Amino acid sequence: MSVTKIKDLKPGMENINAAIRVLESYGVRTIDTKAGTRTLGEYMVGDDTGRVKLVVWGSKAPSLSVGDAVEVKNAWVTIFKGEVQLNAGKNSSIEKLPDDAVPSAEEIPNEVPKASEGGGRAPPRRPRSGRFGGRGRGRGRF
Repeated sequence: MSVTKIKDLKPGMENINAAIRVLESYGVRTIDTKAGTRTLGEYMVGDDTGRVKLVVWGSKAPSLSVGDAVEVKNAWVTIFKGEVQLNAGKNSSIEKLPDDAVPSAEEIPNEVPKASEGGGRAPPRRPRSGRFGGRGRGRGRF
């Protein structure tokens, strides 16, 4: 399994696997979206190449603690308010790693992935794959 380094994250990337350490927790909150009310947990995470905000959606939102070494599988990258963000949702998995699998918080650089030059515009919508829109977000029609 290949692991993507924080510095290599680009908006629009999918199926990201990252071995990271949780550096800060910004708490869990609910927001109203077009898809209804969603729960999300926001964390600052990092590896030996830098740090990035991780947004964990849904039931896994409160599952991380500061100091945790974890592997996030099947995450995706978005840009929000001009910042690159790693996202984990219901199809992602978060597994604890041995503490020595990830650098300690003191060893994680302050570098953040750069959003591509484009005047801070939102990236295109995530492509829908498959006949029925992929990812199970249909509206109940058959």
